[in-house]
Amino acid sequence: MAAFKNIMCVVTPEPEDSLSTVERAVTLAQEYQARLVVAEVIPRVILGGWTPDSGPASGQALIEVTNDRMRALQELVQPFQREQTIQVEVLTGTSFIEIIRATLRNGHDLVIKPAEHPSFLDRMFGSDDMHLLRKCPCPVWLTHRNERPKSRRVLAAVDFDPQAPDPVVDRLNGQILQLAAQQAQADQAQLHIVHAWSAPGEVGLRIWNDEAQTPNVVDTIRLSREAGLGELAEPFAESAPVLHLVRGRADKEIPALARKQAVDLVVMGTVARTGIAGLLIGNTAEAIINQLDCSLLAVKPEGFESPVRLT
Repeated sequence: MAAFKNIMCVVTPEPEDSLSTVERAVTLAQEYQARLVVAEVIPRVILGGWTPDSGPASGQALIEVTNDRMRALQELVQPFQREQTIQVEVLTGTSFIEIIRATLRNGHDLVIKPAEHPSFLDRMFGSDDMHLLRKCPCPVWLTHRNERPKSRRVLAAVDFDPQAPDPVVDRLNGQILQLAAQQAQADQAQLHIVHAWSAPGEVGLRIWNDEAQTPNVVDTIRLSREAGLGELAEPFAESAPVLHLVRGRADKEIPALARKQAVDLVVMGTVARTGIAGLLIGNTAEAIINQLDCSLLAVKPEGFESPVRLT
């Protein structure tokens, strides 16, 4: 089954970022024979000075700006129209809200857009990207400035605990691996799978137990994680994945591995629970995302419901 069939590519006023993202979106649409919409969101209030934002003058100005942006979008996608039929759309309002509403309204199964370069305050209180990662019901692909039309290496990041199995996490891992394997196959890229592990309480073990026994306990944990990683990767053996079992904190080791392996795309989960509207992205996932120097494909668990609603 194709990974994506109805793609929404969101562009920004930055021509360089938008062009490479559209090129990537066109490649995805061709790989999966998917429908492609290229959209831009403009703010509702566009007039300055003393002009009211809801009067006739404001309405006329909004129409003029919308028409201007439609022409710009048509020019942007025109070089790709021979390769792929592309629709263009201008949305009005708060960016992340209108993107999510368009996703709900039109049944998009992927949103792809250039990654923002937020300030510290944006990261603390919520850039559009972080809102999308938290609340968009479909996978979100944030492109790097040096986005390639096709990836060379795709890295799937999985998390699990053999001592405390969780069916929600297990299903999310399956989604991550399925998308990563499909994308690696579509791009003829090398598939990598990473799991970061640690030995909780190792310091306490060394203090309160015979230190000679501590390595045995740690080895037992490592072997169980190694076996778990192998089990997760087994259904994707045809892709010949390269497995990475790294010891340490995930928010440190996964970005470091992505840089070391020159990864183009990291596929990972952002939330692991359903049933709570707008559940915040996990601290570890957010820390990883803020350190990545490559593109990100963020996946939510089955059954996730966005807190954003159609009006």
